[in-house]
Amino acid sequence: MGASADNGLKIVVVGGFGVGKTTLVRSVSEIRPLNTEETMTQAGESVDDTSRVRGKTATTVAFDFGRITLDTRNVLYLFGAPGQERFWFLWDRLFSGTLGAVVLVDTRRIGDSWYAIDRLEHHGTPFIVACNDFGGPAHTQDEIRDALDLDPHVPLVDCDARSRESSKQVLIALVQHVKNQYAQGRLTDLAAQPAAPRQEFV
Repeated sequence: MGASADNGLKIVVVGGFGVGKTTLVRSVSEIRPLNTEETMTQAGESVDDTSRVRGKTATTVAFDFGRITLDTRNVLYLFGAPGQERFWFLWDRLFSGTLGAVVLVDTRRIGDSWYAIDRLEHHGTPFIVACNDFGGPAHTQDEIRDALDLDPHVPLVDCDARSRESSKQVLIALVQHVKNQYAQGRLTDLAAQPAAPRQEFV
């Protein structure tokens, strides 16, 4: 962080296993990201379901970390959360003190995103949903919102996590959403919203 920077802002990127969180952090970070990826081995086959993420050879076991300098006084820190269920206990710590979160979604595996949304709603953390492009079947925004039981105030955007420009637009959408939430005084009400059932695409 530069000598004149005195304000660090934190954003968390969260979502299911293999949805592109590490890729998104890597694509927008101005520094070489710190990541805790480890090679996946046969020993983990009984723990992590890789049947729907063919070709994945490494996985995050703690978190990814990147940084973006906004101006001379403000720096944005990006944390990518691990997606496997066995590491979910880390999420509550990562959510602490965050400005907001991006829930990254692979629409071929929409159910993998439900837990992330539930935890963010529980914490009252503002978030947006970004659908990462894996070339799967096309779904309308209304279909995705219904499958996620997404509040109408939560932005839903498309992205390609490999693209710096696309990932940057996701972060801009989140910051704008947080700004709007504060302006409307809605942040204190988020944690009180009741949970509703969600449905996987068929």
